[in-house]
Amino acid sequence: MDPVADDSIAALRVEAIAFLDAHASPRPADAPFVWGEGSDGVSLFEEGSLDEQRATVAREKEWAAVRYDAGFGWIDGPVELGGRGLTRAHRQAYAELERRYEVPMGACLTIGVWMVAPPLLRYGSEALQRAVLPGLHRGDILACQLFSEPGAGSDLASLTTAGVRDGGDWIVTGQKVWTSNAHVADVGMALVRTDPDAPKHRGITCLLVDMHAPGVEVRPIRQMTGGAGFNEVFLTEVRVPDSHRLGDVGGGWGAALTTLGNERTAGSSGLGLAPGPGPFARLVELVRRHGDPTDPHTRQRLAEIWSHERITTWTLDRGTAALRAGQPPGPEMSIVKLRSARRHRAIADLASAVLGPRVVADTDEWGTFAWAQYVCGVPGARLGGGTDEVQRTIVGERVLGLPKEPGP
Repeated sequence: MDPVADDSIAALRVEAIAFLDAHASPRPADAPFVWGEGSDGVSLFEEGSLDEQRATVAREKEWAAVRYDAGFGWIDGPVELGGRGLTRAHRQAYAELERRYEVPMGACLTIGVWMVAPPLLRYGSEALQRAVLPGLHRGDILACQLFSEPGAGSDLASLTTAGVRDGGDWIVTGQKVWTSNAHVADVGMALVRTDPDAPKHRGITCLLVDMHAPGVEVRPIRQMTGGAGFNEVFLTEVRVPDSHRLGDVGGGWGAALTTLGNERTAGSSGLGLAPGPGPFARLVELVRRHGDPTDPHTRQRLAEIWSHERITTWTLDRGTAALRAGQPPGPEMSIVKLRSARRHRAIADLASAVLGPRVVADTDEWGTFAWAQYVCGVPGARLGGGTDEVQRTIVGERVLGLPKEPGP
C-alpha cells in the first residue's frame, strides 16, 4: 500500500476509535458467543412482529445518524454529496473497528447503501443525488428494490409493470413481489416497462418511486423462518416525476445490472459481516461443544466450508477491484453468489447434523439458539440477487463462452 494512504488509514482509525469509545461500549473480546443474540448471520431484521421490526429499524437509524454526523457514515462518498472523499479501504478500516463495539447492525440500511445508492450515483441527476444520497447513508431515507414480479423472477427482463408518460411524470401500474424492506422503505428503485414494442431489455426504464405516494400498497409476506421481511407491492397509477428517472428512457437495464452486481456482493458476504468471531470459528466451536471434532467426516466437511469461504473472499476481492477501477459488475459476482449459496447450505447441513433435534428444539444449551431460523432461511440464498440457475447461465456464457440459451 502507498505509505501516504497507509498513514491516512491509520489516522482514520485513531479518530474512529475516539468516536466509538465516546458513543458505544466495546464488545468484550472473551465474551462467549451465543448464536442468535443480536450479532449473527440470521437476519434480525426479519424476526419478530412488524412492531418489533420497526423498533429495530428505529435503533439502527438512530445510530446511522450519529455515525454520519461524526463523518463515518459515507467515508468513500463524494464530498459535494455529503461523503468524506476517502477510499473504500478507509471505509473497510472503519467497518472492522465498528464490529468491535456494541452497536446496531444496520441491516435496514443495506439495500439503500449497497444496492440503490451505486446506480443512483452513476445514473441519477445531480439534483436527485443531492436529495436522496445523503439521506440513504444517514438513515433518514430507507430504500427497497421494486424488481421481481409474479411472472418475472429469474427472467427479470420480462417484467410487465407499465410506465406511461404523462407530461413531466410517469404513471406506473403493476405488481412487484419478494421486495425486502418495502414495509419500512421511503423510496423504491423500480424497473418499469415504458416501451412494450422494444426488445425486452431495451424497453425498461428505472424510476425512483416514493413509497408513501398515493397508489402504493405494501403487503408483508410471512416466511417459514417466522419473519416477514419480504413484501408484495401493488402500484396503481402511481405518479412518478421524470426527474426521478435513473438513466435514459428505455435504458434502465444498465442501472439494474449495477444494482444486481452490488446485491450479489452484499448478499454473498452474509455471516462475514457480523461482529464477533467469523462464521467458520463459530461453526468449529459448535462442533466442539455438541459434536465430535475428531470425526474425520466432520473435519472434512469443515475443511470444505473453509474452502468455500476462501474462494468467496478471493473472488469477491477480484470483483471489487474491478468495480473500483470503474468497470461494470462482471461474472465474478455471479461466481461469488453461487459459491456463497453453497457455503450457506453446507453450514446449515453441518449444523443440522451436529445438533440433531436441537436444531429446532430450544433446549437452552449454549450455541443452539436460532439455528432453525438460519436453516429455514438458507434456501433463500439460492434465490436472492438472481437464482443459482441465472448465475450459472451468466458464468457459462460470459466465462466459458458457451452458446446462449435459445429463446422461446
